[in-house]
Parts: sequence; C-alpha cells; structure tokens
Amino acid sequence: MKLFTDASNFFKFEVICFISLLFLADQTIADSSGRAIYSKQCASCHGDSGQGVEGEYEDALYGDWSLGKIKRYVEKNMPEDDPENCVGEDAEKVAQYIFEKFYSDEAKYRNAPKRIELARLTNRQYKESVSDLFQDLFEIEEETNLAEHSNGLQASYYDSKGMNKKDNLKHNRVDQAIDFDFGSGSPMEGIKSDQFSIAWEGSLLVKETGTYGLRITTPNGARLYLNENLKEGDKNRRDDASKASTPPLIDAWVSSGNKTRTETVQIYLQGGRKYPMRFDYFKYKEKKGLVRFEWKPPGSTWKVPSSNDFLTFMGPKIILAKTSFPADDRSLGYERGIDVSEEWFNSLTRSALDVAQQFDDSFLGNSKNTDEEECRRIATIVLERAFRRPLTSDEKEKNIDRIFKEVESPDVALKRVVLLAIKSPQFLYPGLSGGKDSSYQIASRLALGLWDSLPDNELLGIAKQGGLNDMDNFRGQVHRMLSDSRSKSKVLDFFYHWLDLDYGRDIAKDKKVYPGFDFEKISSLKRSMDIFIEDVFWSERSNFKELFLASYLYLNKDLAHLYSEPNQEEDFIRVNFSESKRSGIITHPYILSQFSYPYNSSPIHRGVFLTRHMLGRTLKPPPEAVSFENQSLDPSLSMREKVAHVTKASNCMSCHEIINSLGFSLENYDAIGRWRLSDNDKTIDASSEYETSSGKRISLNGARSLAEFIANDSKSQKAFIKSMFEYMIKQPIQAYGPETLNNLHQTFIDSEYNCKSLMVEIMCISALKGVENGKL
Repeated sequence: MKLFTDASNFFKFEVICFISLLFLADQTIADSSGRAIYSKQCASCHGDSGQGVEGEYEDALYGDWSLGKIKRYVEKNMPEDDPENCVGEDAEKVAQYIFEKFYSDEAKYRNAPKRIELARLTNRQYKESVSDLFQDLFEIEEETNLAEHSNGLQASYYDSKGMNKKDNLKHNRVDQAIDFDFGSGSPMEGIKSDQFSIAWEGSLLVKETGTYGLRITTPNGARLYLNENLKEGDKNRRDDASKASTPPLIDAWVSSGNKTRTETVQIYLQGGRKYPMRFDYFKYKEKKGLVRFEWKPPGSTWKVPSSNDFLTFMGPKIILAKTSFPADDRSLGYERGIDVSEEWFNSLTRSALDVAQQFDDSFLGNSKNTDEEECRRIATIVLERAFRRPLTSDEKEKNIDRIFKEVESPDVALKRVVLLAIKSPQFLYPGLSGGKDSSYQIASRLALGLWDSLPDNELLGIAKQGGLNDMDNFRGQVHRMLSDSRSKSKVLDFFYHWLDLDYGRDIAKDKKVYPGFDFEKISSLKRSMDIFIEDVFWSERSNFKELFLASYLYLNKDLAHLYSEPNQEEDFIRVNFSESKRSGIITHPYILSQFSYPYNSSPIHRGVFLTRHMLGRTLKPPPEAVSFENQSLDPSLSMREKVAHVTKASNCMSCHEIINSLGFSLENYDAIGRWRLSDNDKTIDASSEYETSSGKRISLNGARSLAEFIANDSKSQKAFIKSMFEYMIKQPIQAYGPETLNNLHQTFIDSEYNCKSLMVEIMCISALKGVENGKL
C-alpha cells in the first residue's frame, strides 16, 4: 500500500507546484507590455480573454501555432484595418503574449481545465456489457478446455436411411471449411453416394462488430444454426421428430429437385466473440451433392470462411443487444456517454425488454427452470454482475427478495430482476458501481478500459480477495485481459479511430481511370491493412515506429497485380518493397485510397489527415470555404499545381502552409495508392518544407522522410498516446494530471516505443486514479 501512498503524495505535490507556476506565469504575462498592445489593438475583435467578439472575430483564440508563426501572421495581417501598425518589436511582444496566454501547452491546461466526468455507458460499452452480463449462465453439455480445441469445425459423416438422416455414424474429423462439391460420388470411402449426411459443429469467430451476411448454396438439404442453445429435437436424426427444436437461422432443408439455390440472411454480431454454430447437410438421391457456406463481414465481399474463422469448441449462446441507439457525443474526438435524451431512454427501454425476452427464451425457455431457489441464485449473479460487485443486504432485499415476494412465478420474478439490472444506474453508470471497496472499482475500470465491458469471474474473484491492490497481481490481470479476443477487437477499433476510418467513406474510384479497382479489391485492401496493424501491434516488439517505417505490404494474388510483381498466392503474404516506395501505414493503399478523389490523388485530404491524426495538430475551419473544382482548372496542370493555385490566397495559407507541405509528400501515390513517377505527364515533385508546432522548419522529400519525421517526432508520439488513452478510457487525459501525458511519453520511450506496454501503463493510470491506502 506504500506504493499508492507515495504516488498520491507525489501527485498532490506535483499539482500544487504546477498550479503555482501557472499563477506566476500568468502574473508575468499580465505585467508585460504585450498585454497592453493586445488590449489596445486586438481585444476589440478577439475579446479581453481571447473569447471572440460577436460580429467581429467570433472564434476563440486557440490552436498550436508556434511563436514564430504568430509573429509572422501579426506582422502581415493584424490589425486587419491597419496591418502596418503592429510590426517589429511590437509584433514580437504581442505574439509572445498571445502564445503564452492562449497557444502554449500551459495555456491550454489553464484555460480549459479538464476533469473526470461521470458518464453513462457508450453504445458500444452497453452492448458489450449486456452480452457479458449473462456469461456462463447457460449450461454446456461437456466441460471443456479451450486449449484442447483447434481451428476448424468438428465434422460427423453419416450414412442415411430414408427419413433417418443420421442412421449410421461412419467418420469423425475436423474440416477447415464448408465448401464441398461431391458431384455424383461419395464424400469419403465407406459412405453411400446416394444417401448421406454431415453435421458440422463448433464456433464462428468474429473479429469486427457489425452486420454480417451469411449464405448457403446447395441443391440438397441444409440448415444453419448460429448463436443458439440447441434443443433435443435439433439433432435431426429423423425429419418427423416430435421433440422440441429451435428454428434455424437459414432453413434450406427441403431439397429443390436437383436445382442449386442460395439462401441468404443478415445478422448483427459483436466483434471479439465466439458464436456457437451447427450446420446440418444431407443428400437424398439427387444427381449431385454440393454444399457451400459463405459470409460477408462488414465492408467485405462474399467468401468462404477459412479455418481461422472457426473453432471446434461449441460454447453457449451470446445474448446481443440489437436495438439501435442515438449516436454518442463525439465533440471531443472520441465517443462519450453524456446525453440522456428521451430518444436514448426509449431505446434503452426497448433494448431492456428485448434482452430480457432473449434471456427468458434462452435460459428459462430451454431449461423450464421454475425452481425458486435456482432462480434467486441466478438473479443474484446477474445483479451482482450488473453492479460489478457483491450486493449489500439492503440491495438484495430491495431488488431481489421484494420482487420474488410480489410475484408468484419465480421465472417471471427472475425476468423482472434482469430488466431491473439492465436499467439500473449502477449498470449504466460504471462510476457508481464500485462501492467503497477499491478492488471492485479497479476491476470495473480495467474491464471497461480493455473490453468496454464488465469484469469476468476471474477478475471479480481477485477483487474479492483484495488482490488488485497488489501491483504484481494488477499488472498480471492487465496482461491476461489484453490477450483476450475482446481486447483485440477493441484495439483494432482504436486504430480505425486513430486513422480516421470509422466513418465509412465511399472510396470507389472512376472506373475509366482505375478499371481494376472494384469492391473486391477494396475489401482485400482493408484486410491487408488489418493484417499489418495486427502484425505490428501484437508482435513481441509492438513497435510504434514500425507503423511508419515498415517497407512491406500484405498482398494476395489480386492485389499483387496492382501493387507489385504478380504472385500466385491466393492468401495474403508479406511483400517487401524498397524504403523509398513504402513507409508503413501512411503509404498503405487502403489509407491513400481513403484520402483521394475518385479520379486522382488529393494532397489536401491527405494533408488534413496527416495534420490532425498523425501529428495531432489543430486545424480551424476555413474562414471561407473554397471548393476544389477540378473541371474549372487548367487541365494541363498536375495535381500539385492545381492545389497550389487554389490555396494561394493568404487567408488559405495560414492552414494550407501546413496541409500542403504534408500532402505533397505523398504525391508519388495515385488515388488507389500505386507508386507513380509522373502526374499528367509531369514529373512528381514530392518535396516540401514543413514548419513544426515549435516553429522549426524541416525539409521533406517524399513519403520516407515524412514517415521518419512522424515516427521520431515527440509531438506525434504524444498525439498517438493521447488518442489511445482517450479512446480506451473515454475521459480526457488532462483530467488525470498535467504531467500524465509527459510521464506516459517517457515510459513509452523507455519501453522502446512498445504499444502493448503503453496500453498496460494507460490501464494502470486510469484504473488506479484516486486509489490511496487501498480506498477510493
């Protein structure tokens, strides 16, 4: 416990010193002649405190301009009615005042202090938490160890006899996919060719949250069960079975008389989870046997799932919150649960009713369990999970005992407890749920940070013993949880957020200019980028700089024809390039295609992306929107010349001086990310001069020099840290102390820029905030 006491005392001392320095700095600013110049020549338009003046300059003074840039801007443009009235020493003094008062890091912290806010679950957190609320409640016929299972599906091959589809089991094996053309023959030696059946069981592994397409193609009979707890009648040994059964997700059980048909369905699935799956197929005297199971993940094309998309383990059903909610607030750059509108509350009510019904169908409907003692036991488990801690005696009396006394039927009482749990403030507002015991609060924060969900049984068990107050136990749990598929799903979502890819842009290109760039290529590029991100992040080094300095792409056969020498590998393989042609994520074709026009590259879109997301710099909205009308520009110009012409006005260049210099560095790549040496028959010029936020000017000569700058720039590294912290924790990093970002950055450096280690440190800071002497 001394660790927490020392850390807390140091934190208090640090904050006091920092506030004192801010006060002294502000006094120095107040006494300077720069303030007098500002009051005389600037305040009438910008306000005494830089807040803006209605009818004049309404935006507040903020941003990350360097002192030198502010001075140049003042000398050239301010005051607007007489720019020559503030030059030389006066311009330097007022620029110094403006920088220290509004633009410096200290000013940002002083002018807009942040605090940790009580927030409800975001939409994603709500859905993840609902699914984990019912973990381990559904019985599995056989206790199993996941480590004993492999990728693929358990396959059972049968001889059939009339209506008895599974008359005689002939063989068991693991199949890597469901994609078979048996023709007129037998599926294997020893099985009749005219009548046979196959049953595949296991789990479908889903990485990404969204709507999936699923389809079956066959001229025979087939059924797909997904995310269901199967009943006795689902064994399908006879078509006339009278036992209770579950409706299949896709029902193609009745043969179409030798005609091949396709049955399709769409289903919402959450990423990072294993969905129980059973697929039954039979052939009965048709001329040929054929069966294929395909899926269409979000943003992808139809394909047969590979062995890596299956697991031979078949777990219980996952309850899904499928109701749509209003979009969460993103005004700070990440999703926050701060609005509780009538629309949101109505969505919550609909969702709670739907989830409670799913629970009723899956638990009570399957087991027909009306034993009051068992229902009370389940009610206690559900409510304690919702509260993320044990119940007090008063809470148990109010929320369980009272309901079971008022309702005659135990199953109805249990359903009401489920409804109460989902709509309870303790479930919806995790900050309320920890009680006085710091271990449970730490557990809640960890699960929310890494999984967007609830603590699992192991984490709660350690919290019960007070084990999370021990740093070794704590870090051990962070590492365990980080390896969970839910963490991997959230990490991938973070990268999409950091790369500004979570808005679903349409990146289709002009087919006349790029005839081979179809939706299948786009889908493959997305998969290529996912593999690259996962390869870098989850490797042992997990090196941030590798994200920018890697000179390779993952390409399959189709992509290789576009981006490298052709290869015959259907699956993705690592293809190396020269360092001058590929530099990590900023030259990945999927990224470059996102920030391009349909007919050519876009230095503006690419420059804005690099400025805001890679460098973490602020760009204000343009004072006057100027559209890029390609059709009205000289057709003989290159894209760089067109952009330079459109943005040459001084009021544009205050931002485009940054944007263009970065965007021009990527001009060796066309609209689909292919390497090129010319544009419109003119040699590419990818050189530029970039002014950093500290005022230093650096020369850039193409993508490689830009990538090296970003990888080694402390501001860019801090922007990455800030983005990761705020996406994972859903709170502003400044709220955790003025030196939190700098401390994390130093730890990042010490770990040799290890992204997984950074994630662990973020969890330590966020979960342990406020913990002192074992109490919150």
